[in-house]
Amino acid sequence: MAATLTDFYQNKKVLITGGSSGIGLALASLLIQNQAKVCILARTPENLQKAVRELENTHPSPDVEISSLTADVSDSANLNQALSTLLSRWGKVDILINSAGVAHPGEFWQLEEKIFHHMMQINYFGTVNAIRAVLPEMLTEKNGIIVNMSSVVGYMNIYGYTAYGASKYAVTGLSDALRMELKPHGIQVSLVYPPDTDTPQLAYENQYKPYVTKVLASSGGILKPDQVAREILIGVARRKYIILPGFENKLIYFAFRLLGKGLTYALMDRMVASALQRKTTAKK
Repeated sequence: MAATLTDFYQNKKVLITGGSSGIGLALASLLIQNQAKVCILARTPENLQKAVRELENTHPSPDVEISSLTADVSDSANLNQALSTLLSRWGKVDILINSAGVAHPGEFWQLEEKIFHHMMQINYFGTVNAIRAVLPEMLTEKNGIIVNMSSVVGYMNIYGYTAYGASKYAVTGLSDALRMELKPHGIQVSLVYPPDTDTPQLAYENQYKPYVTKVLASSGGILKPDQVAREILIGVARRKYIILPGFENKLIYFAFRLLGKGLTYALMDRMVASALQRKTTAKK
């Protein structure tokens, strides 16, 4: 499969939003390994500089092309300005990977209103803004690939993720329609549902997860970013629309579809009730 990946990604011009850490950085590393030209984009210059140094040290070759851009995906004007230089140099982006995302769990009544807006601005509108920035050239050339990052809670939301899950459901809805609209123009759309992955974002989330959310999440494993990145790139190269990294993730997705929403909700209600009972017992 490594040779196949190289055949597919060699000399492809790939833009990765949220590329300075986590899954985005793992994707950048694997793409460079397979001889793609990579530009990572993020909001914090210091994180970008650190990521570029890490990539250069991991792949010390004069033939490797690594660049970076500082921009906020939630600000379309700022994003377009930053990308104008890249598009002038590259002509077009062959593959856009929308990996920029934030998560802040918590029970609905405890979350501030600004958190709901922040989730949508980064996770949903950030995806929309990046696509709108690179799509005109893809349409002109009638080829390109757009990879959108949703989440397990983007197809089956759970307790504690009213803000984050809703934003990822929005990415799912966007991608479903976008796939149909762009396919006749020769543009591929892939939608990724990553499970819990060992990233700085997960470490941040864990500080705010309600007890019930922690119990529900503990039933699944945690994947490494490299594993998730590899499954994503294999799925994209195979022209898959839905990409489900991890064996347990695949089982959950297909069980959800097989059981239907009614049985799934009944099962989840029992799990939530059990977790709440455990919480109450622990307090006594």
